Amino acid sequence: MSGNGQPDGTFVYDGDCAFCTMCVRFIERRVPNTATIVPWQWADLPALGLTREQGLTAVQWVPAGTAGSAGAGPTAIAALLRTSNPPWRAAGTVLGLRPVTALAWPVYRWIADNRHRLPGGTAACAVPRQPTGT
Repeated sequence: MSGNGQPDGTFVYDGDCAFCTMCVRFIERRVPNTATIVPWQWADLPALGLTREQGLTAVQWVPAGTAGSAGAGPTAIAALLRTSNPPWRAAGTVLGLRPVTALAWPVYRWIADNRHRLPGGTAACAVPRQPTGT
């Protein structure tokens, strides 16, 4: 938490996705953190500076006192981990390094595109396909 006892930020995920929810439950049990964790479906998206599309596309991180995502996907996960205890904070620092994040994005995108096939996933977890160029 920040020095004033407020959360350091808000981590937004897809609450309709069983796989995403399962991952968040792991975080809540095993990764002590100082963030607010909320499904985008229950979040005040305009107050956070986020759109429904951003919530559907990737997890989001909004630092406290700001509006608008400061990171999505692996960048958001790295920011959340950095609000935890030293071992998780170190993992978040490594994940937040540019070369590591660049490598993590294809993995994140593959997981997001296939989350309905992963443990806990259901058809409701499928991410809408992005239109391809014409």
